[in-house]
Amino acid sequence: MKSWFKFNCASTLPLLALAVLTPTSSLTADESDSSLTAEESELFTEAYRDVPMPLEFRVEATPEGPVFADANGKTLYSWPQHKLRNGYSGEAKGSPACYDEVLTVTAGLMSPYPAGIKLPEIDSRLSCTDLWPPVLAEADAEEIGKWTVIQRRDATLQWAYDEQPLYLSIRDQQPGDVQGGSRRRYGGDSPAMRVPVGPPSLLPPGFAIKPTSIGRMLTSDKNESVYSFEGDTATSSACESKCLANWRPVVAPALARDQGEWSLFERSPGVLQWVFRGKPLYTHLRDQSSWSLEGSDSPGWHNVFTQDAPSYPESFTQQPSLAGNVLADSSGKTIYRYNCGEDTADQLACDHPDDTQVYRLAMCGAGDALKCLQHWPYLIAKDDEISTNRTWRIVLIDPLTGRFAAPDQDGAIRVWSYRDRPVTTFGGDNQPGDVNGGGTGEWRGQRNGLKAFWLRDDYMNGIL
Repeated sequence: MKSWFKFNCASTLPLLALAVLTPTSSLTADESDSSLTAEESELFTEAYRDVPMPLEFRVEATPEGPVFADANGKTLYSWPQHKLRNGYSGEAKGSPACYDEVLTVTAGLMSPYPAGIKLPEIDSRLSCTDLWPPVLAEADAEEIGKWTVIQRRDATLQWAYDEQPLYLSIRDQQPGDVQGGSRRRYGGDSPAMRVPVGPPSLLPPGFAIKPTSIGRMLTSDKNESVYSFEGDTATSSACESKCLANWRPVVAPALARDQGEWSLFERSPGVLQWVFRGKPLYTHLRDQSSWSLEGSDSPGWHNVFTQDAPSYPESFTQQPSLAGNVLADSSGKTIYRYNCGEDTADQLACDHPDDTQVYRLAMCGAGDALKCLQHWPYLIAKDDEISTNRTWRIVLIDPLTGRFAAPDQDGAIRVWSYRDRPVTTFGGDNQPGDVNGGGTGEWRGQRNGLKAFWLRDDYMNGIL
């Protein structure tokens, strides 16, 4: 059913290395201070459970929900173990695997590539700890709750949460930044991702949260989408009789009690329905087996989010496609994100302008920067556009290298970025809603390639 253009770039080297760099946020086109914008302060409101923590840590509000942060507000990450085709990557609990060794060859974890292939740009390559500094603990650090101290092989001590060693990201510059990683899950062929670590969400039993590109979606613990109806109030429901043939109230146990943003509505004697932020909650018969947005097609019905994602630029549009709704530019051309992870033991990402551009150039233009610009042109920001939040920012890029450019650099272009990674359109898309570039690259774009920016994915849940 999909007419997506699939391109498996057999000539690319096996996702190899990250190159040189110091953080270059100073080279972005628009500066922002260390405080949340008004929009971000309003959006990042997800409640969380208070858990005991050492005094040197705190909780920060971010697009990924509440996260643990150090004394400077920098997000803490873990590197959970992940099964790949030819073994495991990431860290087992209590076992740090990120060190200062500069790797020079592939690990062979990502089939079909063998181990031992020499990595590019070795002279400028950084180690795992150059990019992911461990969160070190003092000798007299006091463990509390799930916070423990583990010993690294160099005898230094490192903080862990729930036994997972903790790290900072050099990509994060301000409190609330989560540029280093995401809580969104990816397919089994993707690299082992770094994940922001935070306190448990404040949810009653029976609920969960699904991180998506459009917000943190509320679901049941059985992965069913949860909905609300515009006609309801906290103490009344407009969904009766025929409506209940398609919608099931989310029933609360008899011992349930109001808590924070959660309350209860007695639909009938002895039958309590959960209410979140003043709206009774339902599931939909058409999507009982997996989270979905299909129920929101019904007039007045909406998926429920504990917090929305930061808004994309006003000039962007939404377009329907064969597989759902995609984010598009002002003329309706689909917007794409670049993904890259290398086949080494430390599974470092290679999708950022500060990373080596070898993989991106090989994938998008067979090593030719001009062909990349032709096939995958950067999404240029208009002269009167400015960054409105830290997720969607305008950055300066050298179009011939793909790296950040200095403000006075000749030929530099102002382009839109998502989490500081520039976004593009595709030269093979001819009309609004085309997604002919979707899944271009290795393993449908999960390792080294481009994927459409889905706002709604009706057929391949998990891309969103």
